[in-house]
Amino acid sequence: MLLKLRLLSITISSSLLLIIVLCLGSQNLRVRHNLNLGIAKTAPLPSGFLIGISLALGVISGGSTATLLIPNKPLED
Repeated sequence: MLLKLRLLSITISSSLLLIIVLCLGSQNLRVRHNLNLGIAKTAPLPSGFLIGISLALGVISGGSTATLLIPNKPLED
């Protein structure tokens, strides 16, 4: 259980660090795009930021899935 918690915290913290770096790096980019979400559009965002956010969400979802699929070791008496 401790291994799962440690792996999950590493996954989330590395993804948050990636998102922070993306936010800092995308401040001065001039080319910005809108995403059409069907009922609304997002604010203009740089394309590198959009790709980076999708990468960070993939790291979170893949890491948490892999962490939760690790089998539990039975307690030894």
